[in-house]
Amino acid sequence: MDIQKIQQYKTAFDQIAKTVKDDDDNAIEVWYARELQEVLGYARWENFIGAIGRAIESCKTLGINIDDHFREVTKMIALAKGAQREVQDFMLTRYACYLIAQNGDPKKEEIAFAQSYFAVQTRKAELIEERLNEIARLSTRERLRASEKQRRVAKDEK
Repeated sequence: MDIQKIQQYKTAFDQIAKTVKDDDDNAIEVWYARELQEVLGYARWENFIGAIGRAIESCKTLGINIDDHFREVTKMIALAKGAQREVQDFMLTRYACYLIAQNGDPKKEEIAFAQSYFAVQTRKAELIEERLNEIARLSTRERLRASEKQRRVAKDEK
């Protein structure tokens, strides 16, 4: 997969992200499943809902609250001559998108990209966490060193 294709998939994924407020008025990044379906290369909802179902099962198996990551919603879609119809959709967290990618059809280039994308994002988060832990450890060591120095100075002054 060339760099332009990778950038195209990443841009498409980022463009469909939405920000909503949760019950505590915190901003949460979400994706709508029907939009994600297209980005991940699924032409039919019936096929994509299978990947969603497997992702939900993964969530259940891990003991994670499904409603925190897969919020079922209904949407109105336009039909011929201005008519509209309700359809099932889901608001998905980044974690839900990750699970869907892991449970999608790996023969699809878009799914292969998404699997790689989430692996890289996870590793970036791990590296950031490791770095923050190192900084905290160094800060604690420095405070301890300063405290010991003050104690020695106070002892020498007596």
